[in-house]
Amino acid sequence: MKTCNLEKLEYNKILDMLSQLCHTYIGKKFALQLKPSFQKEQVEKLLKETLEATNLIVQKGNLPLTEIADISPSFKQLESKVSLSAKMLLNIAQLLKLARELKQYFFADENFSLSCFVLLNEIFSNLYSNKELESLIFSSIIDENTIADTASAKLNSLRKNRKKLESTIKESLNSILHASQFSKAIMEPIVTVRNDRYVIPIKEEYRNLIKGFLHAISSSGSTVFIEPMQVFELNNQMQALKIEEHAEIERILLELSLKLVPYLKELENDITQIGKLDFIFAKASLAKQMDAICPKLNDAKEIDLKKARHPFLAKEKVVPIDIAIGQNYSSLVITGPNTGGKTVSLKTTGLLCLMAYSGLFIPAQEKSSLFVFDALFVDIGDEQSIQESLSTFSAHITNIISITKEATKNSLILIDELGSGTDPIEGASLAISILDYFHQLGCLTITTTHYAEIKNYALITDGFENASSAFDLENLKPTYQLLIGVPRKKQCICH
Repeated sequence: MKTCNLEKLEYNKILDMLSQLCHTYIGKKFALQLKPSFQKEQVEKLLKETLEATNLIVQKGNLPLTEIADISPSFKQLESKVSLSAKMLLNIAQLLKLARELKQYFFADENFSLSCFVLLNEIFSNLYSNKELESLIFSSIIDENTIADTASAKLNSLRKNRKKLESTIKESLNSILHASQFSKAIMEPIVTVRNDRYVIPIKEEYRNLIKGFLHAISSSGSTVFIEPMQVFELNNQMQALKIEEHAEIERILLELSLKLVPYLKELENDITQIGKLDFIFAKASLAKQMDAICPKLNDAKEIDLKKARHPFLAKEKVVPIDIAIGQNYSSLVITGPNTGGKTVSLKTTGLLCLMAYSGLFIPAQEKSSLFVFDALFVDIGDEQSIQESLSTFSAHITNIISITKEATKNSLILIDELGSGTDPIEGASLAISILDYFHQLGCLTITTTHYAEIKNYALITDGFENASSAFDLENLKPTYQLLIGVPRKKQCICH
């Protein structure tokens, strides 16, 4: 189906609504890339996925889904056996944890029957979890900036030695800070760090009183930061320990990274499967949000929508409509006043078909039924193109010519204001010829019109039926109800 037809029916807005109900970036991606299928077998599968998810939520509650980070950039690093960052390793552990929790959600209850969830069973079964690897990463890495002391015996030993050395250095510096012979030289009795070495703050005028190395001067120039000779070698030992510690952390990160290398395909698959589940359960959530139902699919080339609602109109305000075509007639002509709901009826029919073909439940009453057409063609709105110097009428005709070339007997055609934009008599005659062509082709056609000639033609021609948008004469306003079998009558208001 042409992308422009999807946009005319506001299908993209449905995808936006669906994506907002997804928790993960990959689920949102699946939602925004969703396209309707025009193959019945595939549509049945897509609807069954949504139905299974809906039923599973009823039995087990909401899926324990959380956002996951995009770990795909790490795969090339792992393929090259390059160490990952602590943050990326935590992200992978979180992915494994989520996969494990999802499997527990679905499989934990031994009394739970899986026979009603064939499609979901396959996805949940394809999830890979590795509790040992997950726990190893979480126990080794506290956060993206901190490796746990227990990540290795060597790291633990290095950190203990560093703490002891740090204590020794501070004791030595504190002895200077509190020595009476240096009291007049001390700016503040504190041990601080400059250039990653322990120093003490000395008044600038007494900088030569304490032998050592100058590391920094305060912005005012009144304080200098001195590393006394007594701690010079101890600070060197501290730097050596830090270098060893850093090397050990790099070794730990590389070791953890290499443990993931054998499971690259499983990790990639987990992202896909979690995205699928997120997407499918978002479809179930959208169904609940819209109070939608799973439509029945028929082989009789019929549309039978009961109490159908346009999904973007507030449920408490929208007037549900019944739309039926295909059983006793293949062409439906809708007449009525401007802003009376003709175009909304047309768009509701088209959009609900597209939703069903995408595996989405539709806002209608139970037992609503649809045929899976091989294509859905739409001519709605002003197609005037300044760039191509086409008038509104010419643009519509160009579109309809394209439809006549592509449509088959199993297509659905929706046309708004057929024949408008030109001389009324010529427009009506052309519209009747076009409708007759589609009728002879055998496809289903729903069109809106203001032309009485088309309405009269539908009255006397087999295979055609009239419908009208109801109008409240007493209050002079449309009711937005669709009355099939009732052509719109011209009203005369006398004064």
